[in-house]
Amino acid sequence: MTSLGWAAAWRIARRDLHRQFRGLRLLLVCLFLGVGALAAIGSLTSAIRSELNGQGQVLLGGDLEVEVYQRPLSAEEVAFLSEYGELSNGLRMQAMLTNGDAAAPVELKAVEGNWPLYGALTLADGSVAGDLPDGGAWIAQGVADRLDVGVGDSILLGTLPLTVAGIIGEEPDRLSEGFSLGQSVIVGLDVPEAAGLTLPGAMYETKTRVRFSGNADPAAVEEEILEAFPESGLDIRTRDRASPGAERFVSRMGEFLTLVGLAALVIAGIGIGGGVSSYLESKRAGIATLKILGASSGDIARIYALQVGAAALAGSLAGLAAGVLVTPLLANALGSLLPVSTAFVVDPLALLRALAFGLLVALVFAAPPILRARDFPAMALMRSRVAPISQGWRSAAVPVGLGMAGIALLALVGSPTPLLSAGFLAGALGMLLLLGVLGVTIARAAKRAPRPAHPILRAALSNIYRPGAATGALVTALGFGLAAFVLLAAVQTSLDGNIRRSVPAIAPDYFVLDLPVARVGEFTALVEADAPGAEISATPTLRGQVIAYGDPENPTIVSELEELPDGAWALRGERGLTYSVALPQGNVLTRGEWWPEIYNGEPLVSVDEELARAADLQLGDIITVSVLGVQKTARIASFRRLDWESMGFNYVFVFSPNTLADAPHNVAATISLPEGAEVPTLLRDLARAFPSSSVVEVGPILEEARSILDQVSLAILAAASVAVLAGIAVLLGAIAAARAARIYDTVILRVLGASRGQLLGLQLAEFGLLAVILAGVSLALGAGLAWAIITQLFEFDWLPDWPRILAVLGAGLALVLGFAFAASLPVLRARPAQTLRNL
Repeated sequence: MTSLGWAAAWRIARRDLHRQFRGLRLLLVCLFLGVGALAAIGSLTSAIRSELNGQGQVLLGGDLEVEVYQRPLSAEEVAFLSEYGELSNGLRMQAMLTNGDAAAPVELKAVEGNWPLYGALTLADGSVAGDLPDGGAWIAQGVADRLDVGVGDSILLGTLPLTVAGIIGEEPDRLSEGFSLGQSVIVGLDVPEAAGLTLPGAMYETKTRVRFSGNADPAAVEEEILEAFPESGLDIRTRDRASPGAERFVSRMGEFLTLVGLAALVIAGIGIGGGVSSYLESKRAGIATLKILGASSGDIARIYALQVGAAALAGSLAGLAAGVLVTPLLANALGSLLPVSTAFVVDPLALLRALAFGLLVALVFAAPPILRARDFPAMALMRSRVAPISQGWRSAAVPVGLGMAGIALLALVGSPTPLLSAGFLAGALGMLLLLGVLGVTIARAAKRAPRPAHPILRAALSNIYRPGAATGALVTALGFGLAAFVLLAAVQTSLDGNIRRSVPAIAPDYFVLDLPVARVGEFTALVEADAPGAEISATPTLRGQVIAYGDPENPTIVSELEELPDGAWALRGERGLTYSVALPQGNVLTRGEWWPEIYNGEPLVSVDEELARAADLQLGDIITVSVLGVQKTARIASFRRLDWESMGFNYVFVFSPNTLADAPHNVAATISLPEGAEVPTLLRDLARAFPSSSVVEVGPILEEARSILDQVSLAILAAASVAVLAGIAVLLGAIAAARAARIYDTVILRVLGASRGQLLGLQLAEFGLLAVILAGVSLALGAGLAWAIITQLFEFDWLPDWPRILAVLGAGLALVLGFAFAASLPVLRARPAQTLRNL
């Protein structure tokens, strides 16, 4: 017998394939959802990474940036950097601008005349800013609104008058500056000193950008600088890491969204399997006829593989188109956070990857039903309604194995966190196996369970284990669908919990920076006069770099470490330091003892217990820090647990007063107003009385932080919703796959006298029994996955809202029963006479 070739098989497949893919629409919907999600996510993250990489020089403002606190670069450091190219010096600090009675906390950016080395400052009127005139300032629109000033108006920086030279439109290096405590004001490099803002002890950062004169390698230059000045406290960034915070955010969020999209596709794959099974069941007579007419098993496989492949390709291509179309909407939503164009983004590699995922998933889940139809003889197919075909898996092992290997390879290659991707794939496979075993277990348990007295419940229980029952598919569908609901709720509520805890509703109303030590009493009196009952907390503030730590006889030199211990972030670069007579409020002493109120002995330090664990520090070890070039060594007297939620001043290192009190420094303070109090004159009075100090309003900062976290939460909600939709598609696929058998059973029961109400109750009872059993399993699976996402991927705390999660699970159960009811209506409408004639 001669087999049909691919061309002949395609002619038969094309004639039999309905123009609108009738019977395969579920496959189209599932692939459309999964591939569309992956295409949009891949295109968006690729576009953002491309912008970050392509605009690294503009975002950083140079090829390399050297940052140091509370001092300008030394002549030796400047000479060393000058060998690589053109330098542009700058300074960043918090400051106050005033205009009459109005005051505005700002982020002051002092720049040289050649700033920016790359890119250009665009003003609000669309023009490109030229040279900044002497005594001029470019200010953000929010500052102009707060002070009620425009171009040409006069403002005060401390006691120094300035003229508004323009309103800032787009600041080229804004993203690389990171999170700010105020809106930008750009002035000349000499302005902060002229305004008296850089006195000894003032908190400011010197930022020097370098534009290479040749083709120097930024990483190599960074290494040479650190080797030349190992203990100078220099923080260095290159154009390849212009905005590490944004890059980390994009990487983590992109990886998470990709995994969610892949999860949606895998979940939808079960629906694909159900849809293909249902489609082939409807073609049962046609397959049997082809076999009787001489078609070989290979011919059957080719014909229906081509049909399913054509539908899979159509659904995947439609998903790719939808992904490209939705990307500008996603880009517009993230435009305030990240540099991404809102135009249509076409990334061929991301689209090909999404298409490959879709087709491979279709192969994995569509191959088994196709090969089952291929392997059974015509008479077995003819009798399949009354003698269901056993579902062997051996014939599908090869294509399914190849498809799963391809999915794993695609997921791992190019992933920024391959271990996480591998863990996800292993978890998805484990969940499939678990749900498969659970389906078998439920069927066996139902068979052994006592028979209920009520006939509807008895019949529903029997339907779970009867021959040809779709219990396995339904368990998988319901398990994934309900787990998706729990996952969505747990991730969303845990993020909300982190937002509420990390950005608390109760926080100090003002932070005051660079308050002179000698004027703390005057400051306290002014605040108490303007706002009686206000709570004031003042803390000495210094900057320093850890030079050495550990065993006093053989300390570890930080500059000699190839990499820091995991979690010992406080040993990198300069950090905030303070000293205190008493244990800081909110801190808890976990080991050791605090020094006496009056102490003049050996310099001591108290260290955060988390850093102590990361760096393997012990009581009695030493910490050596460099403060303004002077090295100071203190012995570790205690470990503390910090209260990071307090929104107050938290320091990893707190020294005894005799260690740091003689170093030039200022004080930082917090002001908490009485509940409901409004003191509009306080900001103005502080600006006038302490012109060299900076006052930061906490309210606008918290609002911005909440807005950012809400956007992140919304992105996760949108992505997880795709998985929920896929879970619903799975449920519909499972119901569709069993529809033929249900029609047969329903017709027989109607002939025997069952009413439509009884038949409907039977359907709902069966789904209800499975849903109730699976609710607990889905709760555990969904919560477990959510925990991994929150704690391992985003490194947040696990703070779910269990009442909301249970409410969502209940809503999911109601939705499942609603879909089961809707899917049962066509079965109930079947005409007994017509159905029996078709058997």
